Amino acid sequence: MTQQLTFDWPIGVALGPEDFFVAPANAQAYAMLAAPDTWPNRKLVITGPAGSGKSHLARVAQAQLGGQIYDSRALPNTLPNAGEVVIVEDMELLPATSQEFMFHLHNHLRNTSRYLLMTAQTVPSRWPLTLPDLASRMQAATVTRIDDPDDGLLAALIMKLMADRQIMPPPALVNYLVPRVERSFAAAAEIVAALDCESLSSGRAINIKLAATLLDKAGNSGR
Repeated sequence: MTQQLTFDWPIGVALGPEDFFVAPANAQAYAMLAAPDTWPNRKLVITGPAGSGKSHLARVAQAQLGGQIYDSRALPNTLPNAGEVVIVEDMELLPATSQEFMFHLHNHLRNTSRYLLMTAQTVPSRWPLTLPDLASRMQAATVTRIDDPDDGLLAALIMKLMADRQIMPPPALVNYLVPRVERSFAAAAEIVAALDCESLSSGRAINIKLAATLLDKAGNSGR
């Protein structure tokens, strides 16, 4: 028999440090953010699948250290000088035209004794870097990975995704979904999106009955 978990519905969802749900899947990454002085060469890469909380962790680091967050596809024109950390997200999408600037940014932060935090879905050796000097420095960075969610993190993620869509179903629905969806960030996003879409199009309430119907259609009634 599947063990049922009980979760209280959170009041509001935010992206501050106090709102980050720490679980075994992300505990190492969270702990490393809390101790930046332990980052070898003052740089760290957080990897994990889409929706795993990398951007939330980036904002935790920004709140702790002060600094700027940039999308790798929209880097600034000048080297930043404010704050203790520069965060670059989605490094696997860094354009070839920005690689030289990224190399200079790396060296600038090293020379000014500041931190470089990067996020990506893959490890640096798999980033499409064509500038050898940049590639070697990125591959020398310490990597910490966010793993697939356990049941506790999956439940928290489903609740957050529902709250983001202003869906407030009974907590029993989350207890029903957790053992029945694939244990992944993508699966959580898919079922919440499907519930929202079906409810809006059909006018049906979001509840266990609707969830069961959608899971049956998808051929997913349990792990």
